[in-house]
Amino acid sequence: MSHSFDQQRILVVGGSSGLGEAAAKAFAQAGAQVVIASRNQQHLDAAAARIGAGVTHPVQTAVLDTTDDASVEAYFAQAGSFDHVVVTAAQTPGGLVRELPLADAYSAMNSKFWGAYRVARVASIRERGTLTFISGFLSVRPGNWVLQGAINAALEALARGLALELAPQKVRVNAVSPGMIATPLWSGMPEAERQKMYENAAATLPARVTGQPEDIANAILFLASTPYATGSTVLVDGGAAIA
Repeated sequence: MSHSFDQQRILVVGGSSGLGEAAAKAFAQAGAQVVIASRNQQHLDAAAARIGAGVTHPVQTAVLDTTDDASVEAYFAQAGSFDHVVVTAAQTPGGLVRELPLADAYSAMNSKFWGAYRVARVASIRERGTLTFISGFLSVRPGNWVLQGAINAALEALARGLALELAPQKVRVNAVSPGMIATPLWSGMPEAERQKMYENAAATLPARVTGQPEDIANAILFLASTPYATGSTVLVDGGAAIA
């Protein structure tokens, strides 16, 4: 199903790569005025060039560090209002609870949970607009990734709570929960090893395919375009949570 976001203004935090870039591209191709934000201007410029080919409105960029209170508040003080805000940015070092240094655990929580929380506090979202977080299927099946599972579960709970808190402003809040997705997150691995990982993962999934960034972008646009959806977590994991 195609959705039109003609003349709507979209902010994708974490839009310079991976899931954020895919979401930004999908919104731009649907006619939206898209702003992508991340910490690195060079990465933003490269993503804007990739997204911008053949779209109606040039992609705008903004340098934004969601781990820094002042950076977030300063940006939104002058950014104006958006119809839809998507938060995908996060750096989450992982490991076993009894082995992961506390500094790394605090950093992961600060990046993914508190980063989204900071945006939610100050972003100006127009009536009938949406705020969408990206969590992850580890919230329901953490395995050895206990911290990431806890952070994702907290994000999903935040979305549910904000859906109630922002209901009087007619703003809807949701989360999308991906499984393993083929993104630049894995680009540090040798190509053959990375491809083997994808194939092995797909073989264990009921869907029998590797997740693509566009799969998550589809879910984000679905939530943004569906007036009846709020307080929801849409699981797009190839069936990993039930496998």
